[in-house]
Amino acid sequence: MATLSEILILNGALPIEYLDAMTGHEDVDEHAIRSLVEQGVVSEAQYITARAASHNSKTVPLTDYPVDGTAVSVLPAPLCRRHSVLGIGFEGETLVLAMVNPANVLAIDDARAASGRPIKPLQVDERDLLAAFDRYLRADDELNDLTSSLEEEARTTEQQADIGDGSLDDVPIVRFVNLLVSQAIQDHASDIHIEPGEHEVRVRYRIDGVLHEMTPAPKNIQNGVISRLKIMSDIDIAERRKPQDGRMSVRHGGRQIDLRVATLPTVWGEKVVMRILDNTNTSLTLKDLNLLDRNAAAYQRSYSKPYGMILVTGPTGSGKSTTLYTTLNAVAKPEINVITVEDPVEYRMAGVNQVQVNPKAGLTFASALRSILRSDPDVVLLGEIRDHETAQIAIEASLTGHLVLSTLHTNDAPSAITRLTEMDIEPFLVGSALDCVVAQRLARKLCDRCKAPAFYEAEQLHALGFLDSADAAVPDFFAPIGCSVCSNTGYRGRIALHEVMTVTEEIERLAVSRASSAEISRVAQEQGMLTLRMDGWEKVKLGLTSVDEILRVVA
Repeated sequence: MATLSEILILNGALPIEYLDAMTGHEDVDEHAIRSLVEQGVVSEAQYITARAASHNSKTVPLTDYPVDGTAVSVLPAPLCRRHSVLGIGFEGETLVLAMVNPANVLAIDDARAASGRPIKPLQVDERDLLAAFDRYLRADDELNDLTSSLEEEARTTEQQADIGDGSLDDVPIVRFVNLLVSQAIQDHASDIHIEPGEHEVRVRYRIDGVLHEMTPAPKNIQNGVISRLKIMSDIDIAERRKPQDGRMSVRHGGRQIDLRVATLPTVWGEKVVMRILDNTNTSLTLKDLNLLDRNAAAYQRSYSKPYGMILVTGPTGSGKSTTLYTTLNAVAKPEINVITVEDPVEYRMAGVNQVQVNPKAGLTFASALRSILRSDPDVVLLGEIRDHETAQIAIEASLTGHLVLSTLHTNDAPSAITRLTEMDIEPFLVGSALDCVVAQRLARKLCDRCKAPAFYEAEQLHALGFLDSADAAVPDFFAPIGCSVCSNTGYRGRIALHEVMTVTEEIERLAVSRASSAEISRVAQEQGMLTLRMDGWEKVKLGLTSVDEILRVVA
């Protein structure tokens, strides 16, 4: 196998006399080449390409390649996506082209014609290239240009018409909305917020649980954008005085993405919030939920039973639906009948009977649940327990041989018991029916590429409640740094924090005696329950997230 120096000499990146200076030993050879890179004798791109070749690898690691932004802009984005190529650098007048398939002559010819330059193909991994598309082929610049042109057009027409009366050209509005949604999906956003203000329309994406401001849109196009979204979501465009809900589907990257749309009248116009529903969540396994071993075992024992009630609690956007759908994936089999009642149906699942609540037609949670119990279900998923009637029927169903999965809005697992008794459910029924409660939060996951060791004093960690004493040993920690992969945030993706409480005989007795949630929590912790902060602490020690992130999401 050729060494780094030999490959660089063969490629013309090093003069032949450098060969005598190298020892030929692989480690020493690489160390010597790195010093030449630091001196500027060998470029970073030449080093990465040669290193891949020295390890008999056909692909170059694109995540480490110093991508030249000028080279990226040489080729239009539609061409790059159509042929799975990306300009990443120059060698003289030659454009270095990252390709999944360097034998694609048609792609090379199109890139040569579009750039007017000779092409040097470089094979890269498909996943690396798709990640590079998300990073470099963003719609931001096009959105900026389109926003400017729309604003200019509106300025020239506002003398003849009122703002937003529909006189503006429809095509740019359609393009603006499409780019807005496309960029959000590329950025792995969970929500898109379009918020009218006094002078402009604010656009924000929620990425990894945190809102990020995007380029604002001019006030002149507000009504046009909102009307377009309403049409796509099958919402009444004439009704602007009350909140409305709808749903739309778009195709992105060869797959269908559903969006749940909600409008809300504000003083400056209608606010629109779009929840992006990625159906890949329905194929998750329980291992993907990052449950600690003890929590995973307790939870599995509960959903493996043929009857009983399992509740997942937490605020909006804490991943409750994902946990329930993942549980359904684990229990749904051809030999059992699974029926869900949801408002709205967020993810479509094959082999599962899903019912959409429709209050206008009289189909509420309670009436739907009452009806489906006559359809011989084995497992029932109830979107949310909101009132006494729904809670009463759900508890009775769990006591008559059905496994009932549902959600409840409480801050922690023990509070679910007191919340049900506050709904006027008899405490002895709560204790008998409830089998397990899972409280959940989502925390940002540290970027694996750039996270770095962090150092804390034992006293500081003890004060935060992460150590039992100020003299305890401090484990290894990691902190966010930021790189091109994670958009310089230091975090990429999210993990769930869990509080799994199994309803034991002792907790059942406390429920019957109407004990407080604090007393139930104390007994549950004595029996081995980890609180949300304890679970977060364990995941900090595993290097999955940071201390600051746990303090941000858990009280």
